[in-house]
Amino acid sequence: MDYSKVSPRELRHLIRVGEITGPTAGMCAGYAQANLVILPKALAYDFLLFAQRNPKPCPILEVADAGSRELHYMAADCDIAKDFPKYRVYERGELAGEYTDIEALWRDDFVSFIIGCSFSFEADLLAAGIPVRHIEEGRNVPMYVTNIDCRPAGCFAGKMVVSMRPLAGEAIPQAVQITGAMPRVHGAPIHIGDPEAIGIHDINKPDFGDAVTIKPGETPVFWPCGVTPQAVVMQSKPEIVITHAPGHMLVLDVKNLALKY
Repeated sequence: MDYSKVSPRELRHLIRVGEITGPTAGMCAGYAQANLVILPKALAYDFLLFAQRNPKPCPILEVADAGSRELHYMAADCDIAKDFPKYRVYERGELAGEYTDIEALWRDDFVSFIIGCSFSFEADLLAAGIPVRHIEEGRNVPMYVTNIDCRPAGCFAGKMVVSMRPLAGEAIPQAVQITGAMPRVHGAPIHIGDPEAIGIHDINKPDFGDAVTIKPGETPVFWPCGVTPQAVVMQSKPEIVITHAPGHMLVLDVKNLALKY
């Protein structure tokens, strides 16, 4: 089945019943995708402040009501506890497990943050004739923890995570222009070129996702990534936080065009 052509609602239903459990890159072409952070209400203000201070890796698209598994604006007929293909549960900074459904773990004090995802700008890159290597190779996007400090807030502090797409030199200015027009899904790259300059010592060993081929003459281009909260959670060690598994996103009813300037 060509998941690039199904509707977001249809895709969410397929995920909800367990027919899709893998990464969502390239699915529902033209529609935005989103990252997830769920945490107790007692920590919600601190995380909201953290996201406000770090809008490039953590651009908030919507915050659900406390205890609610529904969204008001970004997706109808959506169940936050079931409509991501895979979730991660962190307890005091340690990964406690991965799940395809977190209904049994749900608490009335949970607050869900829906955060913009760079998968949303990939359709525009492809439309401009700019290849997206992890889609070409059927892999998850490579993601790396950097040496770039996020601005702390409350109990949350840590390093920024970036996603990487290798591009030919002539494609880079256009890619910067295309993605820079979409700040609600991370915007323009934060770094272009030498991975060592941002603390990445082996480009072939991402911290999250899969390694992809970098062809001769291509340059690695790095964007702020919505997996940043997971790196921050591992350092900050709150009681419990639930996130999406990297690359396993919620597909929204909102089109990418609606997230541009």
